[in-house]
Amino acid sequence: MQRRLADNTVTAYGADLQFFFRFLYQEAADFQGSIGKEHVRRFFLFCQQHHIGSRSNARRLASIKAFFHFLHKQGMITANPMAKIQAPKIGISLPRVLSPAEVECLLRPPATTTPLGLRNHAMLYLLYATGMRVSELVNLPVNSCNLHSCHIRILGKGNKERIVPFSPSAALVIKGYIERGRPLIWSRRPSPLLFLTNRGTAMTRHRFWQIIREIALKAGIGKTISPHVLRHSFATHLLSGGADLRSVQMMLGHTDISTTQIYTHIDTDRLKAAHQRFHPRG
Repeated sequence: MQRRLADNTVTAYGADLQFFFRFLYQEAADFQGSIGKEHVRRFFLFCQQHHIGSRSNARRLASIKAFFHFLHKQGMITANPMAKIQAPKIGISLPRVLSPAEVECLLRPPATTTPLGLRNHAMLYLLYATGMRVSELVNLPVNSCNLHSCHIRILGKGNKERIVPFSPSAALVIKGYIERGRPLIWSRRPSPLLFLTNRGTAMTRHRFWQIIREIALKAGIGKTISPHVLRHSFATHLLSGGADLRSVQMMLGHTDISTTQIYTHIDTDRLKAAHQRFHPRG
């Protein structure tokens, strides 16, 4: 049975395999019969020399192993050279987050209320208000957003649906964009998408990354910012405000609560307060 993977995951796996086979071509390896542990070892040494992170390398190995497992299962190769190769252990890296003050600077209303400015501001505001993934944001349908009850219906990984509330202030920002921005960006034919480009299509994830970085620079934020940093900030600020872990897990769309638990390790203010309150030599 085929694995049901998200489109972005399939794209990433395909890119990993292309990268691996380009390396093999340069090494003049015959992948039909010659690939073994030594080739894989040299490949990941090459990745390390090019400063590719352990998480990316672990995904690359998973892509390669899945590919050769498929070839072996289909009878296209007689032996699986990846069968006994173990994945490296990945250390836990704490996510980067913004402070509440930095979020306030980032979400300040734009100086000029152009249609695109209203759209970009609404996208940023909704991203932080709900903690959704950037792929979910750029493909969001108009009818998924209920401005009266202030909640949004999100179709996440594995086609799993979740409902996430947002604040009345976020509803006002989105309403302003829908009424004064969206019709001026695209009006030639109806589109189900909430956030449109001037071609009437969904924005690419890469373009939104560029937009968020441009806004961060204008706001005077020196940190490297990505859409995922706002997702991390959403989760961290909820937990520091007293939200329970299970609720945050549901809002983020995490299947495993252990994925959400990492945010409990980065609330340093709460850790300091607990240490000062309970440590006998605090």
